[in-house]
Amino acid sequence: MQIVRRRRTITTDRVTLQRVYAVTDLAAHQADAPEIAHHVREHWGIENKIHHVRDTTFTEDASRMRTGTAPRAMATLRNLAIGALRLTGYNNIAAGLRKHSRDATRPLTTLDIT
Repeated sequence: MQIVRRRRTITTDRVTLQRVYAVTDLAAHQADAPEIAHHVREHWGIENKIHHVRDTTFTEDASRMRTGTAPRAMATLRNLAIGALRLTGYNNIAAGLRKHSRDATRPLTTLDIT
């Protein structure tokens, strides 16, 4: 299938088009265009909620850990931090990290460990 994305820049009022192609194992009678669009949007919801936070807030792409299981372990710890902050009501992970980094006991209190 071909997905065409249109994006308008508000300041310049310029419209850009992006065409992407995807493959699915669904037959034509199993999913119509709105159903497939829903699945694509769900995927981007995950991308924006987790991967974007890991890439921007934790600068994961700039990490120099590349050997053994260290990259996977660090990704797990980052996911744990994101999940813990989201469970305690933080939508802005960067703000939550700043608040918790100011007091060494605050993360333990948030996790109800103390």
